[in-house]
Amino acid sequence: MGRKVIIAGNWKMNKNAAEGAALVEELKHICADSGCSCCGEVDVVVCPPFTTIAAVVEAAKGTPIKVGAQNIHWADNGAFTGEISGDMLKTSGVEYVIIGHSERRQYFGETDATVNARLKAALKYGLKPIVCVGELLAEREANRTEAVLSTQIRGGFAGITGEEMAGIVVAYEPVWAIGTGKTATPEIAEAAHAHIRGELAAMFGTEVAEKVRIQYGGSMKSANARELVAQKDIDGGLIGGAALKAGEFAALIREALGK
Repeated sequence: MGRKVIIAGNWKMNKNAAEGAALVEELKHICADSGCSCCGEVDVVVCPPFTTIAAVVEAAKGTPIKVGAQNIHWADNGAFTGEISGDMLKTSGVEYVIIGHSERRQYFGETDATVNARLKAALKYGLKPIVCVGELLAEREANRTEAVLSTQIRGGFAGITGEEMAGIVVAYEPVWAIGTGKTATPEIAEAAHAHIRGELAAMFGTEVAEKVRIQYGGSMKSANARELVAQKDIDGGLIGGAALKAGEFAALIREALGK
């Protein structure tokens, strides 16, 4: 289907403004020095903490590197201490936003309903959502992976049009493989991705489902990126630790493209 690979680095609670700008500068130099055109062949996104966004947006100017946020509130404004609205993100230069990451679900009470509300807020402000879904270890061991994914997809994307869905990125996060060093085999990851695409086809039709890019978000590194992205339904990665070092991140991008 010619879906363009998308590699997004989720920095989580790492990198202050100076460190974040330095990482982007290093990434730019590595790509330039190696003559690598990867950033033109793949959508590269970096998602720093809120306080680092402005510095990273400035550092990324004039490059293909896009900037994303790690969360968005569903309200336009109001008494929501510590939250960030879609308008604030849009005017800060952000293009993408991660929604429903497993850590937000685990530590901050995120639900499929709040994911849905945040998703609609992102779309309202013209942001490109990266919506996360995935099962816990206990759910996989109980053979409930597909059921969990179906519930998250149907709840998270309720009320979304097919046109909107075609521009949304989905990130499959097997929670048991995040920050643990464990990685789903390419076959296990592909099976989950194929199920997600099947659910999207049931909701929005096959034509829309085939346009949706689905990332793998479970400890992808340069060592396994090529094999994972070679799978039929895996269109890139949502990267954690490997995105915090410019050299590793650049190597991962090249491997994902089979360079």
